[in-house]
Amino acid sequence: MPIYRYEPTQEGAGCTHCHGGFEVTQALSAERLAVCPQCGAPVRRAVLPVSVGRSISALDDRAKSAGFSKLKRVGKGEYEKQY
Repeated sequence: MPIYRYEPTQEGAGCTHCHGGFEVTQALSAERLAVCPQCGAPVRRAVLPVSVGRSISALDDRAKSAGFSKLKRVGKGEYEKQY
């Protein structure tokens, strides 16, 4: 089940639970929350960026240690091996 983040619709409104936002695990078929479950303040679902959890440099290091090579394009149809 996905985790959704909710924030109060009014700046500075809400209780200690929803004031800074809160996360709820809900089924995809579940309806969005309209109010905070603890204080009843109106809330909206926040849109958050996706995080993959790995950096490009860490991925490059893992590929290099596994024996893969990285090629960099230097011209039309020309590549040079970086590692």
